[in-house]
Amino acid sequence: MKVLEYIIAINKYLLFYKQILFEYVHFFTFAFMEKVYGYYRGIVEAYSLRVNNLKKKIHLMGTIRLLLVAGMIAAIWFLKDTNGLTLTGGILLFVIPFIILMAYHNFLSKRKAYAEGLISASNNELKGLDYDFSAYDGAPDKINGEHSFSLDLDLFGERSFFQSLNRTVTYPGRERLTDWFLHPLSDKKKILQRQEAVQELSGLTQLRQHFYVTGKLSSGEKNDTALISHLTNPTFNFRNKIWPVLIWAVPLLWMLILILTLLELLPPIILPIYFPLSFFIAYCKIGSINKIHDKVNKMEHIFSIYAKLFKSIEDDSFKSVELKEISSLLLKNKVTASQAIKKLSGYIRILDQRGNMGGAILNLFTIRENRSAWQIERWMETYGQEVENWFDALARFDALCSLAGFAFNHPDYTYPALADSYFRMSGKALGHPLLPRDMCVRNDISIEKSPSFMIVTGANMAGKSTFLRTIGINFLLARVGAPVCAEQLTIYPAHLVTSLRTSDSLVSNESYFFAELKRLKMIIDRLQQGEELFIILDEILKGTNSVDKQKGSLALIKQLVSYKTCGIIATHDLILGTLQEEYPEYVKNYRFEADITHDELTFSYQLREGIAQNMNACFLMQKMGITV
Repeated sequence: MKVLEYIIAINKYLLFYKQILFEYVHFFTFAFMEKVYGYYRGIVEAYSLRVNNLKKKIHLMGTIRLLLVAGMIAAIWFLKDTNGLTLTGGILLFVIPFIILMAYHNFLSKRKAYAEGLISASNNELKGLDYDFSAYDGAPDKINGEHSFSLDLDLFGERSFFQSLNRTVTYPGRERLTDWFLHPLSDKKKILQRQEAVQELSGLTQLRQHFYVTGKLSSGEKNDTALISHLTNPTFNFRNKIWPVLIWAVPLLWMLILILTLLELLPPIILPIYFPLSFFIAYCKIGSINKIHDKVNKMEHIFSIYAKLFKSIEDDSFKSVELKEISSLLLKNKVTASQAIKKLSGYIRILDQRGNMGGAILNLFTIRENRSAWQIERWMETYGQEVENWFDALARFDALCSLAGFAFNHPDYTYPALADSYFRMSGKALGHPLLPRDMCVRNDISIEKSPSFMIVTGANMAGKSTFLRTIGINFLLARVGAPVCAEQLTIYPAHLVTSLRTSDSLVSNESYFFAELKRLKMIIDRLQQGEELFIILDEILKGTNSVDKQKGSLALIKQLVSYKTCGIIATHDLILGTLQEEYPEYVKNYRFEADITHDELTFSYQLREGIAQNMNACFLMQKMGITV
């Protein structure tokens, strides 16, 4: 009895210690978070004032322009009987300020739109801090039940972890970020480099917000990358060396002929003679121009967007290896990606004006369509092979901004250490990032060697599944290079495999049980191929009867131990707890208890050592009026 009392006393002490630690962690979490809230609220307040001031200026500009129009009408009325020069001067006196104010109005409107974009972004971040992620894309198209862990960890879709973290503003960036989570890093050096980049970028909040707002104000489309790929293959319709001469000679000859004709040094008959020659040169390559225009049609707007995004990256000098590499990809022969794309955008703009009358007339005298087509081909030849590097760099930066924003929004999170040998997953005060911080109960984990398995038993709703997902999502974050929801964590970057949410399939004519067996077979096959895995399983063989389930579960765990692998298995079957007696060095029992006191059911959600003592199914059934 004394031994039993001693054990109970130790357990009470440990629970008391964990509660003190829990309150300590929460105190500092809220202290850190208040700074983050304060930052975004400060942005909203400052830029709301700026928007109000800009609105007043825009209104004033509109009023002045209206007065200028009224003044011009009055000037025309009063000066209508004067000579043409006086009338023209009077009109210009009002027209020139009107044009200047119009340009200034456009400038103010852009500043106002940018300020409103910052306000919207900051308000969305404040909602995100309160676990409302509806403003962000959860990538539901990436949901895949066949993937090793994404469905089990609620990685994609509405109210998913990806939705809480995703701040990408380009399609390539979104694809890159999803790929990082679907295929996380396993190389220690690369993970540490990613951590370094995320840490540096998390401190550059203004840069990240500028990049985000710029992208959101002019978001691209899904097929941007397909259009951009056309730029890598110039067709060389204007390779003939005569074209660089003609595109400058024709307009210069027009100027020379017009000047000499006005000075009466050439007869006027030269003009109708030169016109058909100019017309022929301007339109003799119309088919080739059409082909080039088909490649780049309507891409001027897309490229103007990307030029701004590239410019925001180029303006900063970075220290981390990965950010330096991204920056270096945007520079070729002292010309930056934004400068090159801005040039291309101008060439495309001219071809996009082919349909209007003014553009057609101007082309007769300047053959500017031929010039633009020739310039586009030269651009493709010079920069075409760099386009892929540029957009690879942009995608990486866009994805890194999401990870850095996640780090900024969670200053209490920590960057995990990485072990050199298989296996280690040990940490203190691990929590799930999607659980409200005032409700999240944190737990420790300790797997220090291979083979090693945690067998977690417990009642319904006691916290087993949440614990498994907590371990899984933090393990994944560590491999992606992001900070984790923990006071301290060390991992070995093995490949993660889970089986928490297997489902049947009417389409594939598969039962629930068969789908689960396929999942377990996949794990065994990968172990046989020599893969280093971290396995997380919830309730093995749920689709069969109790005796068969217990027998199969015991056999599976023994086989996993024989492959010297590691993982966590949650179960209601207390018989699996007997494995610790058979494999004391490799298996350890843990539990989540449901405490029934004075006919009330309570949960501590604290992980304890040993096998679960209390189950709650019958108690809950009786509470609901079901006779047991």
